[in-house]
Amino acid sequence: MKRLLLLLFCIIPVCLFARNKQGKPLLDSLIKAITHTKEDTFKVAILNKISAMYWEYDPDQGISYGQQGLALSQKLGWKKGVSTAYVAIGVNYRYKSEYQKSLEYYRQAIQINEEIGYQRGLAAAYSNMGVVYVDQSDYAQALDYGFRALKINEASNNKVGMSGNLTNIGLVYDQLGDYAKALEYHTKAMALYREINDRNCILIAHLNLGIVYREEKNYPAALENITKAMQLCEELGNKTCLSDAFGCLGDTYKGMGDYEKALEYLSRGIKLDEELGNKESVAEKVTTTGLIYLDRARDSTGKLQKNSSVSARHDDVKKAIEYLSRAAAINKEIGNLKALSENYRDLSTAYELSGNDKEALQYHKLFMVDKDSVFSQQNKIKLSNLESRREIELKDKQILIGRLEIAKKRNEAVFYIVGIVLLLLVIVFVYRNYASQKKLNVLLSREKKRSEDLLLNILPFEVANELKAKGSADAKNFENVTVLFTDFVNFTGVGEKMTPQELINELHICFKAFDGIIDKYKIEKIKTIGDAYLVVSGLPVPDANHAEHIVRAAIEMSRFMQDRVKQLGDKTFQMRIGIHTGNVVAGIVGVKKFAYDIWGDTVNVAARMEQSSEPGKINISQTTYDLVNDKFFCTYRGEIDAKNKGKLGMYFVEGPKS
Repeated sequence: MKRLLLLLFCIIPVCLFARNKQGKPLLDSLIKAITHTKEDTFKVAILNKISAMYWEYDPDQGISYGQQGLALSQKLGWKKGVSTAYVAIGVNYRYKSEYQKSLEYYRQAIQINEEIGYQRGLAAAYSNMGVVYVDQSDYAQALDYGFRALKINEASNNKVGMSGNLTNIGLVYDQLGDYAKALEYHTKAMALYREINDRNCILIAHLNLGIVYREEKNYPAALENITKAMQLCEELGNKTCLSDAFGCLGDTYKGMGDYEKALEYLSRGIKLDEELGNKESVAEKVTTTGLIYLDRARDSTGKLQKNSSVSARHDDVKKAIEYLSRAAAINKEIGNLKALSENYRDLSTAYELSGNDKEALQYHKLFMVDKDSVFSQQNKIKLSNLESRREIELKDKQILIGRLEIAKKRNEAVFYIVGIVLLLLVIVFVYRNYASQKKLNVLLSREKKRSEDLLLNILPFEVANELKAKGSADAKNFENVTVLFTDFVNFTGVGEKMTPQELINELHICFKAFDGIIDKYKIEKIKTIGDAYLVVSGLPVPDANHAEHIVRAAIEMSRFMQDRVKQLGDKTFQMRIGIHTGNVVAGIVGVKKFAYDIWGDTVNVAARMEQSSEPGKINISQTTYDLVNDKFFCTYRGEIDAKNKGKLGMYFVEGPKS
């Protein structure tokens, strides 16, 4: 079941209407209060509070109230209200899974809070950004922003903020499988929630503790905490959390093997989710129900149980197929490819148990197709995150240049005013302005060079020059190039053994070494996608020896990683390399975020070569082998199916012949 992430954001207190109310009653009282409130900062506070609370019930309504709070804040010129509205709107977009919009609102809040020195608001924005990075499985960023927020809140002894930060950090460690640390942070959060008497947050802390205990298979502790959370949900009328509590109880009883109780709570959760219109949660619980029937029908070997009646076994298989098919239909409707792929996999197993091999094979094929789609989608998300970071860097450069231009205009204005008053002061000012202008020109020259260096760091030299000359760059077809993909084996598993900073440092050292190697062979770097590294030889400047150069570079990259493994052991990574030769199209993507990229079957086949490689090995296609077999010792590995290419031979490169 999904984890509950406590979204802590700074909002101006509205104590007049809160009294002892929490949850939906408080929300209803705030909505009634709006109609009797003047258009002042107090009304902004109410609107933002409503927006911040609405994510649990109707995020679209939450966005609407947040936009009202934002508009009124801007009208009043109240920047603190503007920043709070941005955070509240971002929370609602996050619940709709529109992560880039959510991050954009948080960044605007950060910018305003830094300008006005609003530390509590800055901590709130950091905290919520960390939550979005958890959703995107970027745990290093999530911990970074979580600890930033915690540091600010500890400095001001903001217990409300600290408790939320502790919860979010605990959830990251839960996702990383470090349950000891997860329990440590959730327990600290619970203590603070009790101190400030926030019942909504206490129930979420109970639910999070229950989830961690369940994953540790400490079922008595899990049941105790989830049951307490369920009771609080019913008291507060929080149906969303109540649905999650039902789902967690179902998962817990499933782990204990008490299928009847598991099915009972899952059924109650499904009914509640259907009332709330939460299709994603319905699909999760329906999937779990199907898996329970599947588990009940088969023994530990994966075959049908022998100690139950034939009729009962086949009824369970039939129900498993019924529930898993329903879950697949919902996941297909909402576009949850990962969950849909898993549904297809489980349906294949169920049909195999039922003796329907034809349907089992069909769903296995669907599973494999969707599995590839999920891989592609994850890569797009990683690329989107990289592009977002690049856009922020470019915006920072533009802001700095803008400030320099403002400073220049201010100096000129002072020059004219002083010049009218007294000639002597004009002479003095001219001298001072000349020195200031000279310094400013040096700064502008440096910034221009830094901007050009940044452009050359994003685009090839030839493409950057074309872009500066024409304002645009044409896409081009390159008939004969060689593409190389690398990927670190068990990146997540190795990363769990490192701190976030150690993980980032190791990636930087490896990719910096790779950059130096490809520069040596005049190979063009296209991009890094998380722990993957993509380069191409033979463009934008043609190279007759493109295949040989990229294979030699691959050998040096592989040796570098092998030496690293000898030095560091499990503190670094083993690497697979895949290479293919063919045609690609290359050009600039987009108008706001310049990104030089390549497309075509050649890129896809190179990725397949990498996936079919082995740790420490360089896997090349038949096409590349035909170009380099006289230069390198190679071992034939067999064939692989490649989309639009048919079967392709594969070879491991063993080393150079000379």
